[in-house]
Amino acid sequence: MSTPPQTPRAYRALASVLRPLLFAITRRDWRGTENLPASGFIAAANHVTQVDPITLAHYLYDQGRAPKITAKSSLWDVPVLGKILTGTGMIPVHRGTKGAAQSLVDSTAQLDAGECVVFFPEGTLTRDPGLWPMVGKTGVARLALTSRAPVVPIAQWGAQDLLAPYGKVFKPIPRKHVAVHAGTPVDLSDLYDRPQDTATLREATARIMAAITAQLAEIRGEEPPVEPFDLRKKPERDA
Repeated sequence: MSTPPQTPRAYRALASVLRPLLFAITRRDWRGTENLPASGFIAAANHVTQVDPITLAHYLYDQGRAPKITAKSSLWDVPVLGKILTGTGMIPVHRGTKGAAQSLVDSTAQLDAGECVVFFPEGTLTRDPGLWPMVGKTGVARLALTSRAPVVPIAQWGAQDLLAPYGKVFKPIPRKHVAVHAGTPVDLSDLYDRPQDTATLREATARIMAAITAQLAEIRGEEPPVEPFDLRKKPERDA
């Protein structure tokens, strides 16, 4: 498809409420919009705070995309929120259950329909002490290699000033600077015809996470860690 599909009415209604609020409480640094395909692509982003899915959606919506965000299925059990997620076409991820593969099926269907599907490959908020991206999980790689949809690496920084990681106090005043930068799609073409074994999935994931980290390093003007934080190997640093 050459153009994004029509945005659901519930999505437009939610955006009509949230966008004016976000315009009021943030100063936005949106870059790399030329790297966003017209339709049918995966947006892979870092995850610092519970509010950054909203700021990322704001960035994408401002560019004419109504992103379908993958999120843990337990959120659908929350009153009101569950109805909003369903009405806006978000994608539940059933972690650690027999239904875990369904999110891949649902995401592929959304991509085939021309949608933008958002993944946070880390699977949770970063535990890196410096808030750099961690080693990613392989779900986004499996989706990318199965669908062969473009994967756009997106880094965001500043939303954590609105709400600290795992924080409970929202701080909209004064207005916060929020940067969201998209890079060029990650080249995974040499992996398409390889078996989707652990080595291939980890290689694809590592490329995606490296691209996100490089974008974030540009935003922050800092050097990231030589080795990304690995939650599986260093649980004692989990806070």
